[in-house]
Amino acid sequence: MKLSSCFFICLTLISFTARAQESDIPGEDQPKPFKPFIVYQDKGSMNRFTPSGYMPTGECIKMDDTWTENCQEGKSCIKVQYDIACSLKGRHWAGVYWLNPADNWGDRKGGYNLTGAKKLIFWARGENGGERVAEFRIGGVGQGRDYPDSDTASIGPVILSKQWKEYEIDLRDKDLTYISGGFAWVANVEDNPASCTFYLDNIRYE
Repeated sequence: MKLSSCFFICLTLISFTARAQESDIPGEDQPKPFKPFIVYQDKGSMNRFTPSGYMPTGECIKMDDTWTENCQEGKSCIKVQYDIACSLKGRHWAGVYWLNPADNWGDRKGGYNLTGAKKLIFWARGENGGERVAEFRIGGVGQGRDYPDSDTASIGPVILSKQWKEYEIDLRDKDLTYISGGFAWVANVEDNPASCTFYLDNIRYE
């Protein structure tokens, strides 16, 4: 009788353990949670895109991704200087795309599958307050080329304050299966007649 009881208890424990293990196996009804995907955290971190897509030509932009004064978090942040006087001599606008691989405008394969991300989050502040960024964007690279981004999303215009503020781009219902343009900003002289210096930090997909 004792042996039968022990045998029954053992079978019950084995069955319970098997069911518990099966419940931990991801399936169609149990998608894996999306882990934060870093665009920029600190200089030297596992940053997944490169700020190499200078627009329209880049001579009016200076960016320092090792800036260490008054950063929002961590050891460094990004200082962006948009030279208005320079831009007035040209096309009156400028911007930068973070690309993968670097300098890839859709001619090479290299986009990330970011399916599961619900938003792109970043922090920004202006040097003086009042700086106006026409658009912050993800995706949209390579239309008409061999490897176009699968979708795009943006916010803007954004008027920055002197204090750090968190912003987000809503990615729900977006096709994120292939994204080479991980992040971008665009500004123009009409919105910033005197100067435009601002800072970025902690850019990531969640």
